[in-house]
Amino acid sequence: MTPLTGPGLALPDGFLMGASTSAHQTEGNNLSSDWWAVENRPDSFVAERSGDAADSFHRWPEDMDLLSELGFNAYRFSIEWARIEPERGRVSRAALAHYRAMVHGALERGLTPVVTLHHFTSPRWFSELGGWASPESAGLFEAYARTAAEVLGGVRHVATINEPNMIAVMHTLLRNVPRRAGDEGVAAVDPALIEPDADVTQALIRAHRAACAVLKAADPTLQVGWTVANQVYQAEPGAEAVAASHARSREDVFLEAARGDDWIGVQAYTRHRIGPEGPLPVPDGAPTTLTGWEIYPEALEEAVRHTATVVGPRVPLLVTENGIATDDDALRIRHTAQALAGLASAMRDGVDVRGYLHWSALDNYEWGSYRPTFGLIAVDPDTFARTPKESARWLGSLARSGRIPGGRPAVPVTSPAAG
Repeated sequence: MTPLTGPGLALPDGFLMGASTSAHQTEGNNLSSDWWAVENRPDSFVAERSGDAADSFHRWPEDMDLLSELGFNAYRFSIEWARIEPERGRVSRAALAHYRAMVHGALERGLTPVVTLHHFTSPRWFSELGGWASPESAGLFEAYARTAAEVLGGVRHVATINEPNMIAVMHTLLRNVPRRAGDEGVAAVDPALIEPDADVTQALIRAHRAACAVLKAADPTLQVGWTVANQVYQAEPGAEAVAASHARSREDVFLEAARGDDWIGVQAYTRHRIGPEGPLPVPDGAPTTLTGWEIYPEALEEAVRHTATVVGPRVPLLVTENGIATDDDALRIRHTAQALAGLASAMRDGVDVRGYLHWSALDNYEWGSYRPTFGLIAVDPDTFARTPKESARWLGSLARSGRIPGGRPAVPVTSPAAG
């Protein structure tokens, strides 16, 4: 365990402490999705296919059992549009029953479900219409959200769309995609270098608002929001205006769209330094993750503070993703301890944070590769055996105690000892 300096923070009643996954990255064999089609094209740019993934479509009870036994009180997972509506207008009652069982299973285990309706993947038929660039996209997503509401009994927090800013970036990227992704998969793409598609951005905002309306109409007690990939743009001296302009289309417009929501999801991993000419590379000699990102645990505190400033005091925050791609689990503990220390600092200063959901519960498919391991729980690719790591036990113990670290690790995560 990593010793900490300074006091911890007692978590408020109802604080969610858990982990996150997504359907495509863990379920396996998502045959009707657009990503499955991309992965399995003969000329695919994807280096590795998702295949069976972690087989969580069948093994979700085991996943939830482990999270509950480890001490967590919340689990964020997504439901898959491509399974629920594999063909336009044709709803799978079996898929709805499957996801309804997952919601009930989480509740039975004492895990508060945080359910995401769209986590990057769409039905193949939706993408063939043009995806989010189609003039029909908002209406089609609204109809899906109305159907999805059938499985949400007992759910309090619902995210309409995961990281819409990355979806807008991916729309641009996939029009100019390389023939093959690297071993790190699409997770290694630097969104700071890509301009999001402006029309797709507006379509996503329309879809989000339409989905919010139908979900609240179905159940006024639902707390509805979406999650944003926080890039932590840091201006070098003299580059403040450049950084603000850079952040505007890539992050802030999506945060501003959440000002009327019930909550906003913060997803932070690293920082991006902005110079007078734009994004700068990772500093020479800086330690990096298996995705090539700079190891920068302070990103979480900076992201929650920036998000709170943009959305305003009325909208509470959930940290819906934060973690590190590493095969050094001791580094994962040190990194997470320092990230949580920053979160505690922000909360003591009045930032209204209602939960922390680590990415990821499982080692899983990272959009082109299984090499980046983010998980608290290891998964054997052949037997699908689940093995909790020491980081899972450590973070679960914090969840049980109702406290998070308030100081800094005695061994900095960026030291040579951190790997």
